[in-house]
Order: sequence, then structure tokens, then C-alpha cells
Amino acid sequence: MDQDERLRHASSFGAAANAYAEHRPDYAQAAVRWALEPAPGPRVLDLGAGTGKLTATLIALGVDAVAVEPDPAMLAELRRSLPTVDARSGSAEAIPLPDASVDVVLAGNAMHWFDMALAGPEIARVLAPGGILAGLWNVVDDRVGWVAGLVRVSGSAAIGPRDTPATWRPETADMHLPKAGAAARFGSPEQADFPHGQRRTAESLVATLGTRAGMLVMPDSEREATLGRIRAFLATRAETADGEFTLPMRTAVLRVRRL
Repeated sequence: MDQDERLRHASSFGAAANAYAEHRPDYAQAAVRWALEPAPGPRVLDLGAGTGKLTATLIALGVDAVAVEPDPAMLAELRRSLPTVDARSGSAEAIPLPDASVDVVLAGNAMHWFDMALAGPEIARVLAPGGILAGLWNVVDDRVGWVAGLVRVSGSAAIGPRDTPATWRPETADMHLPKAGAAARFGSPEQADFPHGQRRTAESLVATLGTRAGMLVMPDSEREATLGRIRAFLATRAETADGEFTLPMRTAVLRVRRL
């Protein structure tokens, strides 16, 4: 998508901040541990923190993190749900922290919204030498039959090119670096993914997919038609038609070290 379209999608979440907080999943703790494992110290920044899904996982692991989020509605929801967290207004392109002040920068389902020409040097600025930059994405596991069917009926607005294990790798391979300039400040990337899942009902899964950026910017009639297709599909599957089920997922991680 072009720059204007990217900005329109990236700024769509604030209107759905409450639904995002209620329906989006957390992150597999094993994935977060892997992202943190080579860090030179304990200081962690959750960048593009949204409503605090990744921040909450960090807290569950005993990590003391600072959260930075540009959208006022998302930031307000984060502060409401995690009142003891140091949560600041800011963006990946203008991080409100001093030079070399953190050992890890994490971004949960957010790095694809960063303008890396600006964000790459800015992330390098706040990271201590040897620090870690890692993006995490929750993707649906379409190796499971009914999930593959869900991907087909949902369309790319609901389940996009970064949202399955196989397509996530090529889609994110270069996201950790800007195209020029500060590229030399980072080493070679590593990718890994870890089992995860989210307890859902058919209706709450429909609501979850309704919080995707592509769905939020759709015309109302098109959005309702898409959600109706998804709802009808889930009603036909034994795995999802009645009561709670686990949505099979992976938490995928892209990790790189600052030189």
C-alpha cells in the first residue's frame, strides 16, 4: 500500500480501542522470552504499544517496561488497564526517550506501521550498543484445516499477508531496517515462531477479525458482508459452531541486534 493508505490503516485503531483491548490476543510467553534472551540488560521499550497487549505479557514475565503509543484512544485504554505502567505518548519516528536508554525495543503487531526511514535511526538512537530490536506478530495457523478455510473466506482485509506462518516470513524479512543510512547499525535478522492460541467463540472471533485495520477502514456495507461470510463459515464447522474453542495460532518473532 502507498504511504497515504498505510497512514489511514495505521490510524484506524483508535476508534475501536475498547474492542481491540477486549478481543485481541496476548503473546506467547515463550516468544517474548526468545525476543529478550540475548539482551544486554533489563530495560525494555514496548513501541507502538496499542492497548498494552504485549506490555501485559511483559508484566506477566516480571519485566519492567516503558510503553510508547501515538494514538490517544489506544494510550488511554492502556493506561486504564495497566495503571502502574510508565506509558508515554510518542511514536516509532519520534521516541520520547534519551539516547541509549533501553536494552530492548519490542513491537507487537506494530512494526509494519513504522516508517523505517525515520524509525530505524530513532530506534538505533534509544537502543544501547548490543541492544535488541524485535517485532512480534500473532498469526493464525492455517496448517489446521478449519483455519485454512477461515483464511479463504475472510479475505485479505481480515487475514492479511503477515497473518499466516508461511507468508509472515517473507513479508517481514526486511522490516527491521530502513532502506539506507542507519541500516549498518543492525546485524543480521533472525526469525522464529512459537505455539499460541486464543479461547474464542464464533461471535468473539468475528469481533476479533473486525478489529483488523483492513476491516476498520472498509465501507460499513462491505464490512458487514465480510463479517457475515465469516460468521456463516464458523456456523458450518464442528470445531467452531457451538461454545468455546481454541483458535490455533503462532507468535512469530523477528529479532535483530544493534551493532
